[in-house]
Parts: sequence; structure tokens; C-alpha cells
Amino acid sequence: MLQAIVQASLRHRIIVAILVTVFVIFAALRLPTAQYGVFPEFVPPTVTIQTQAPGLDPQQVEALVTDRLELALGGLPGLAKTQSQSQAGVSVVNVVFHGGTDIYRDRELVTGAVASVGGGLPSGVTPVITPLQSSTGTVMFLGIKSNRLSLMKLTALVQSTIRPALLAVPGVAQVVAFGSTPEQLMIEAKPDRLIAAQLGLNSVAGGARYASTALGAGWINTGNQQLILEPHGQTVSTTDLAASVIAYKNSIPVTLGDIARIRRGPPPRFGAALVNGKPGIDLVIGTLYGANTLTVTNGLHEALAHLAPTLRDQGVKVVYALQVSSFIHSALHQVALDLAIGAVLIVVVLFLSLGNWRVALISFLSIPVSLLAATEILRGLGITLNVMALAGLAIALGAVVDDAVVDVENIFRRLRENRSRKNPEPALAVILHASVEVRSSIIYATLSVAIIFIPILLLGGVAGRLFAPLGIAYIAAILSSLAVALTLTPALAALLLARVGVSEKEPAPIRVARGFYGRVLGQVNRRFRLFMIVVVLLFFGMAATVPLLGVSYLPQFNARQVLMHYQTAPGTSIDTMLAIGKQVAAKLAREKSVEAAVVHIGRANLSNGHPGTNKAEIEMSFSRNVSNVAAASKHLLTVVRGVPGTRFWIDTFLAERIHEGLSGFTAPLIVTVYGPHMKGLGQDAERIAKILRGIKGSGAVTLEAPPNTPTIAIRARRAAMRQYGVTAHALLQTIAAAYTGETVGQVYRGVRIVPIVLTLPAQWRHDPNSLTNLPIATTNGSIVPLGEVATISETASPQLILHDDGRRVQVISVAIAAGHTGGYLTAAKHALTGFHFQQGDYVTFGGTAVSGSTARMRLLGYGGIALIAILCLLGIALGRGRAVTLLALGLPFALIGGIAAYWMTGIGTVSLGVMVGFVTLFGIALRNGLLLMMHYGRLVHDHGQPWNAETVRQGAMDRLPAILLTATVTALGLLPLALSAGSTGDEIEGPMAIVILGGLISATILTLLLLPSLAARFVRFDTDVEE
Repeated sequence: MLQAIVQASLRHRIIVAILVTVFVIFAALRLPTAQYGVFPEFVPPTVTIQTQAPGLDPQQVEALVTDRLELALGGLPGLAKTQSQSQAGVSVVNVVFHGGTDIYRDRELVTGAVASVGGGLPSGVTPVITPLQSSTGTVMFLGIKSNRLSLMKLTALVQSTIRPALLAVPGVAQVVAFGSTPEQLMIEAKPDRLIAAQLGLNSVAGGARYASTALGAGWINTGNQQLILEPHGQTVSTTDLAASVIAYKNSIPVTLGDIARIRRGPPPRFGAALVNGKPGIDLVIGTLYGANTLTVTNGLHEALAHLAPTLRDQGVKVVYALQVSSFIHSALHQVALDLAIGAVLIVVVLFLSLGNWRVALISFLSIPVSLLAATEILRGLGITLNVMALAGLAIALGAVVDDAVVDVENIFRRLRENRSRKNPEPALAVILHASVEVRSSIIYATLSVAIIFIPILLLGGVAGRLFAPLGIAYIAAILSSLAVALTLTPALAALLLARVGVSEKEPAPIRVARGFYGRVLGQVNRRFRLFMIVVVLLFFGMAATVPLLGVSYLPQFNARQVLMHYQTAPGTSIDTMLAIGKQVAAKLAREKSVEAAVVHIGRANLSNGHPGTNKAEIEMSFSRNVSNVAAASKHLLTVVRGVPGTRFWIDTFLAERIHEGLSGFTAPLIVTVYGPHMKGLGQDAERIAKILRGIKGSGAVTLEAPPNTPTIAIRARRAAMRQYGVTAHALLQTIAAAYTGETVGQVYRGVRIVPIVLTLPAQWRHDPNSLTNLPIATTNGSIVPLGEVATISETASPQLILHDDGRRVQVISVAIAAGHTGGYLTAAKHALTGFHFQQGDYVTFGGTAVSGSTARMRLLGYGGIALIAILCLLGIALGRGRAVTLLALGLPFALIGGIAAYWMTGIGTVSLGVMVGFVTLFGIALRNGLLLMMHYGRLVHDHGQPWNAETVRQGAMDRLPAILLTATVTALGLLPLALSAGSTGDEIEGPMAIVILGGLISATILTLLLLPSLAARFVRFDTDVEE
């Protein structure tokens, strides 16, 4: 079959060349329109339900909303787990499904379950299922500020103009506005006047609701025509509202203006924002699941460009705090530059080594054609050209180059040998024989290497979804390279070499290499024992350092887009947080490395995170002259620290998204405490957090749900209520209206809806002592102070209640210093050994720190199975047990150079990406070794040579040019990646390239020196000898 494919390619060589040219043009033109991204969709299918429940405290939200939703969601097909947050006024339930399910069907299932709750939720509480978002979630952070508009007017502009324009961009899921201050028509009832008029807030609410009602009136049918009635009686201004009658006392009308101040104002704040230190609005723009990040970003820029004249006229400035596309552009530019430099180096080396521009051109053209074919395969599979896919293509360069060089070098050598014969064969016959001669061994080698990468596809979980594109890209590249070697390479050889004279002399570099290699191989054979002692000592010496290698889940990204956080004591007010934010923003403004900084505090409606008012996030981007983001981030922490009672920490946006996608929290280590009692959970969590802060390598150790937030407890006294005639509904409704506000109507202004809200004056709402005198209406129409019917006391209660699969938990997130990830987890587990938990409590560890360890063990386990499969394949290919054993025993020696390169370059930690580099080394060593052993077999079986030292030497000499060229070209192709290791976009490819470069040296020595020496002594390829 292989011969038939090659024969057809030779027979129709012009057609093959034309078809490949058309394909290359087609694929190259499609590259700019490909879907690029930062990472693949690594988060399991997740549907989020957000429910606003104004006025309810965290425990009420838990009992009345969250518990009911979780109960309805239990048992959904494909459900993996549920995670929820219940805090004052809002419930968030994340429904996580197993990978492989249809996320849109999952959303339908959740919609049905939520609908089944029906009227089981409190009146006016409606769950909202948020749009499905991509793994990175956010595509852009925008700061909106104005030196002319008030924050309320700026909010109106955002709601009516900016936000709708951004939501209209295809691929945008949602636009969340932090710090917005929407306008309300506020009815601020004055308690002294309520008491004088003997009116309760519930009575005022009813009257105000009637005063602001908007109703249709239908039509009048006269017989000849139908006349539509347009009643205009709804309140639209503060004057109309103040004149509205709400009650009669002694036949005298009481208007809203008599008992309240009517004004326009903002609602109570649960969040705020600063744009470069000034009050503003922080817009967080999320992308839909599967959307193209670059396309969405371009659409957003176009939408903002159209709005620019309108915004400019009103003194509005848009600040780009953070754009994910910047990292993608930087990464693509860096990888493209590295590959371009590598391509130039490859061309130069091929030409100098082979001494023939035609041969060099054929070898080189195979590389871009194979990589373009691989990108089309990825596109067909729906895989974006993300960081992981590009890494797979980069490390496949070695195998792609090997395919090209092995085939062309063999054709070139056979043509040269044919020319020296007395009766040379036709050139096409020589090309056919030379191509087929190495094809079976290349196929076995390709299949073996493909099997090596299968464990990456089987990792499962977040690691599997994250690294699968790397494995698929690698396999797609080597399979494409195999197809190119069977079709294009013979066709080009026939077109460019068949009718052109080939020099009988070898190129000078190859002649010099053969002479040097022959002498070295002779020395090794003469001093074989000494050579083996040195190799074994090197191997065990490097193996002894393996336990000292630092480990991590992913490398430290050098992305310029970073997130800084600061946190104070639970219950800290927004005003205090704003004051701290202004101090921090002023310090950051003095740093030339920071382009812009936008702070948001607390939460916003429908935001992804729902922290309390004591937590803030600062989105910023470093300037382009910052080359080391880790060092710059560390410097910023030293700049901003010093605020008493405030903790700061910082990480790149990409790292936080991976942490959050894995565990739901933005830290590498998550310690979860389970238990039946909230008080015991809080006590255990606080003690554990204290222990973790004392471990070396600890960064910020944060209790995600502080158990002791300052609270005012209002406990109704039933006896007093009966005495005065106060109902529980009137009591609770009055408290809610007074301090949260009760919406009694709406005014419609274009696309904006302005609520009419009944509440108390600010001086009452901000004074805890005013609670005692809050007027409560009785059933007999009189007024009684709240203090007469309820006990009011200051206490502490949870700010946030977390659930994991319906069980209450406390979560401790731990930021770990660079280089301490692996050791920190072990130290944390050891430190908690013997910890005395409250009855029924226990602890689990999660996050990327744990998942990385699990993924590494899984990779090693699947790698062992893959190795068994490879050994079986080698047995079929070689047919000799000793040869297979020799290859298997020699493979670990290829790692010597990789480990040495790790220590010499100080590339940091062994992330999963570096482990993939070691897997690649196995593939290179296996491929070279297998090709050499199969060539030995051909010399004995096909050419009838005896199995002796001369045959061993000749076989090694025959393979020398291909092995050296492959190693040199691969090294030069990866050298730019290695030199830029740690740069933006090369955080994964760079360390992998370094490991592979170091391993190429030891793998080449293994193939050229160790294997021939061992094969001569322990393996037999004689046709009449059975092993």
C-alpha cells in the first residue's frame, strides 16, 4: 500500500505539487480568520443561577432560596456537583456537569429544574440563569469616568448608551457595571412626621404605590371606529409625587410631601469603583461560550469608536484597564517570531549540510506544509489556536523535521550511490525505492511517538481539557508530516532531482562529521566499560536530583494583565474601602510600569464574584517595557503595603482564571472544611488559617466566608407584639423598607426604568441607634417604637454561607509563593496532622496545587500503560526481544540532558508543560533508536550483510547524517523558543524547548554511541538466529 501511494505521487507529481500549492495558499489565507484564544475551554460545563433577594440576611437567603434551588437541582443527568454562595440579598448557585455533556442541553435541564421551584421562593424573588461564558470568562475590563458628569448621570449614560452598544457586539455574554449609581425617585419618610400623622411605613408604601400606578384603559368602540384610551395619570416628577394623597386624617388629606422628602438619589451601595483614583464605573465584559476572543475584542473596539463622539462631548473617558486579547497578540507575535527565526536557521543549516539547494528546499518545504495541515485538522476538530495548541505544534517540530530529513537524505544518498554505478537505474525507480525503504520504519516510529502522547489526552478533568489540544496538535502534526513524506516529498524529489545531476561526493560537512564520528565510535568500542561507567554515573547522578525538582501545575505566566486584591476586616464600610483604594491608586499612579488601574469594591448585579464590601480587586496592565511580570508584581506589593489591617496579594489574570475554573476560587490551594454546625466550622477554619499562615511559602491566606461579621440582631418579642397589636409582617416589612428600601412604582424614561423607592432619610439609615425609635404601625392604627416590640443587640454572624453539594463548608484560599507549590502542600498536610476538629468536621485539599499532583501521577500511570503498548509495537517492528529490551533500557538515558538543562538554566519549576517536554524526549530517543535498529535489520535481511562490527559501524554511519541533521535542525528550530523562555507567550513552550534542547544532546549520544555499542554486543540480526 505504501509503495502504491508513493508510486502514484511520482506518476502524478505535477498534480501533487499543484494540489499542495493550492492547499498551502488556502490554509495560509485562512490563518488570519482562525479562532485564536488564550486557553481551550478547560472549565467543565457550568450553569450559574443568580437570585436577588433584597433585604434577606445570609441565613435567610440560604434557607429560603439556595436550599430550595439545590434541592430541585439534585439528580439532574450528568450532574457533577453544585457549589453555592448565600450572602445578604443574593444567592449564587453554580451547577457543574461532567465533561463531555452538551452545555446547552445542561442549561435546559437547569432551566426546567429552576422552573419547578415555582412559588416556593419568597414573593418577588426570581432566579436568573446567566449567559454561558467561556473559560476565561472576561475579555475586557473598562474604566468609565467623566470630569463633567456626576456619577448618577454617568451611570445613566452607561445604562442607556454604552452598555446596550457593548451587549450588541456578537459574542458578548454580559456587561457587568461595578460602581454604578442608578437614579431613584426616593421617598424619604421622616419618622417624626410619621408619628405625628400616626402612619406606618406600610401605609405610606400602599399610598405611594397607588399614586404611581401605570394602567391601561382599553378602548371605546363607537360603531364606526375604535378609539384607544390613553390615560395620563402616572407620577413622573418629584412635584407630582409630593402632591399625591396617601391618607386622610380627620378629613384632612395627608400627602407624601407632608411626611417625606421626595428627591432623586442613589440606592444603598454594595459596591463601588475607582478609575485611576477617581470615582467611576468599572465595566467587566464577559464572552459567550465558544466565542472568538479576538473577534469579540475587535467588535468592542468598533462599538466604542462609534460612541467616541458622544462620549467626548460629555467629557467621558474610557480607560482600558485590562484586555485578554493583548496577551493573545503578544503570544502569537512571540511564537511567530521564534518560528520565523528558527525557519531561517533551519534553511541555512540544511543548505550548508546537504550542499544542494534543491535538497534543502525539499526538506524545508515539508515543514510548513505539515504544520499548515495540522492547523486545518485542529480547525476541523473545533480546536482553537490557543497557547496549548501552539505548544503542541512547536514541540512537534522535531518529528516533522525528522520525517523531512530522513526521507530526503535517503533519496539524496541513493541517487548519489546510483550515479556511481556502472549501470545506474532510472532516477524515478531510485526515488521510489529510497522512499519506500524508510517508510515502514518511519510509520512504526510515528505510531510509537503518537502512543506516547495518548496519556496526555487521557488526563481527564481540568488538566485533560487544558492539555488535550497540545497532544492533539502534536499527533496531528506528525500524522500530517507522514502524509507529506508519502506524497509531496517524493513528488518534489522527482521534479527537482530526477533530471539534475547529483554530485558523487558527499557534502563537506557530512564527510567531516563521518570522519569524526568514526573515530569517536572506535574509541567508545575500545573503551566500552569506561564509557558505560560514565553514562551510568551520569544517569544516576541526574536521577538523584529528581526529588529536588520544584513542581507546579502551570508555569508562572508573564502576562502583563494582572489582578491585585486587598482585603480588610469583615464589615468594613465602602467609604473606608474607597479611602484605601484612593491611597493605593495614588501609589500605583507614580509607578511608570503601570499603564492604568481600575479598582472595584464589593459586588455588582449579575457579577461573577460576590465578595463582601471588605474585598476589592484592582485590574491593571503593565507597560510593554516590563519584561519580568513576577518581579514587577512583587515590587508593587512592596509599594502598596503598609495600610493597617489590610492584606494585599497579586496574580496574573490568566493564573487566577485557571485557579477559579478548577476550584471556584482564585488561589492555587483551597482548603475546604466540612461540618454540620456553622459555629464549629468557623472556629475550625480560623484555627486552620492561622496554622497555614505560619508555613514557609504562604502568601495571602484568606477565609472566604468570615464567620464573625458585625451584625445587629433584631429579635421580635411576641408578648409585646400581642400587647400592642403588631403583626410580624408589619414589623419585618417596615424594617426592610426603612433600611433596604421598598420599590413602590416605576417611571419610564426611554430605555431606562427609574424606580420609586420608599425608605428613611440617610441620617436614620446610617445610625444604628435609630433602630430603637423606628415607628411601627399597629393594627389599631397607632404607632409604637421598634424598641418596644423587639430586642436589638449587636452580635456577629456569617457574612457569607458556602455550600458544596448542598453541605455547609468553610473555604480557606492560600496563595503560595513561587517555587513552593509542591512542598507547601506536603507541609500543610503535615501541619494539620493531629488537628482536633469539632465533632463531625473534616478537611479536604483542592485547587491547582492538588490537581497538579494528581495530574502528574495520572500522567505517569497512563505513561506506564503507553510504554507497554509501545514495547509491543516495537516487538512487531523489530521481531527481536533483545533489540526491544535494549531500546527500552536506553530510553531513560535520553533524560540526562533534559534534567541537566533544567538545572543549568534555572527554568523554575517542573510544570505539566515541562513534563510534556520530557515525554517528547522519550519520543525523540525512541524514534531515533527504532530507525537505527530497523536499518540494521534491512542491512542484514535486504542487503545480505553479515552481522558483525563492520555492519554495526556502517548502519550507524548511514543513519548519521539524518540523526545529526534532525538534531541540529530541531535544536535550531527550538532555540529561539528556548532563548525567549519566560517571555509573554513562551511560558509553556520555552521551558519545554529548554528541556528538549538539553535532551537532544543526550538522545543523540544515546543513538549514535550507546546503542551501536550495545547492539554489537547483545543483539543479533542474523536471519538464521532466533532470540
